[in-house]
Amino acid sequence: MIYADDGYARVEIFAALAETYRGKEEITKIKDSLKVHFFNEKGEIVSKLTALYGEINNTKGTLMVRDSVRLYNYEKKQTLETEALYWNQKDSTIYSKSSVKVRSPKGTIFGEGIKTKQDFSKYEIIKPVGKFQLENELEFK
Repeated sequence: MIYADDGYARVEIFAALAETYRGKEEITKIKDSLKVHFFNEKGEIVSKLTALYGEINNTKGTLMVRDSVRLYNYEKKQTLETEALYWNQKDSTIYSKSSVKVRSPKGTIFGEGIKTKQDFSKYEIIKPVGKFQLENELEFK
């Protein structure tokens, strides 16, 4: 599946198995793994999301993924690991209320819950735990 804006791909979803159900809402269930590429305005892949299971709500424009969830930012070489994550197509936001772990060349930080944009360039951990080396305090705002 490809989600486009003004004729340019913004999100690309790959699935091993997808089943679409139509009722009050149109839901596509993705089983046996999925991979999502998020693109910038230049058409370059900036981040990648992987998980073992996902559900796309085509009516609401949302995606829920769970089980071995990983979100990777190519430029910053940082990885978010969690068990459940939600993406909102309307505002390009990603969030989780689950335990999270963010690994980067600067260190690893843990917490409960996260908010970020789909490019995962900046993020806010709701309840952070652990030690982390910061170069600039505004880096996480």
